[in-house]
Amino acid sequence: MPWNDKLLNSNLDYQSQKQCKTSSFAFYQAVRDLLPVWLLEDMRTTEVFHWEEGGKVSSYSPSEALLYALVHDHQPYAYYLLNKYSKKALDMPSKSFCCCQSSAPHLAMAVRYNRINSLERILKTVKELAENDRSLYVNSRGCIHTEGGQTPLHLACELGRLECLTLLLGYGASPSSTDCNGQTPLDTLLQQICQNSSHLCSIRLCLDKLLLFMPDLQFKMRSELLNNSGLWQNLLGENTFQWLVGFCPPTLYVMSMQVLIKAISPEQFPEGLANLPVPHFLKPLNVSVNM
Repeated sequence: MPWNDKLLNSNLDYQSQKQCKTSSFAFYQAVRDLLPVWLLEDMRTTEVFHWEEGGKVSSYSPSEALLYALVHDHQPYAYYLLNKYSKKALDMPSKSFCCCQSSAPHLAMAVRYNRINSLERILKTVKELAENDRSLYVNSRGCIHTEGGQTPLHLACELGRLECLTLLLGYGASPSSTDCNGQTPLDTLLQQICQNSSHLCSIRLCLDKLLLFMPDLQFKMRSELLNNSGLWQNLLGENTFQWLVGFCPPTLYVMSMQVLIKAISPEQFPEGLANLPVPHFLKPLNVSVNM
């Protein structure tokens, strides 16, 4: 190809990339400003394009638009995308949005920004998947670069997101899942209890909730607790410490709640809560989320 043709193509690519950046920012700004859903969809499907690696120009997919809706808490737009496109709204976005193509960025985004209502809507959509697909999705590890290879449940534990934690557990997230370092969500909570005093109360509440879903305790830090028993008894309380290191069983209340929780499958959550044969104040997942 003659050098002048190469120069022309390069200039055209530059102009195209510049136009994509302008239209992409306009769409991002429109979602941020909570503009009406019809206008956002009109922009997404007819006007807005973004630049991908290799010089490919693409319109925004429902999945990519949902990520913007989660960041800016545009709940009507998130609900529209999930209702209109259902599973397609939860497809993997392009590599320009997420470099790890096996993660679940929408769950992680909802947890990180504490978008409780949108998280519940996502999980209700996920509930329509086959059991194996649902389990793989809810327990998938996040991007190694942005989420450190954590599952959404690990992230909820790290940030002390009690409502997010409860929703994830209720919809089938596994408390024995591991991150890229082989740590379970319980390990994450114990690390936060030891290292982070800024939101210790919420972390302790998360620990209490998580343990209701763990009749079989699986975590890596048991030896750490034993080696520093004085510190951990002070941090956890003697009863919880004794239970975690295997010196005594959980309380009768905890064992009873664990049995009740087993009676509610992810397919029945959250409707099955109302049918538990116990007073409302004793129901194990009684938290202030839109159920």
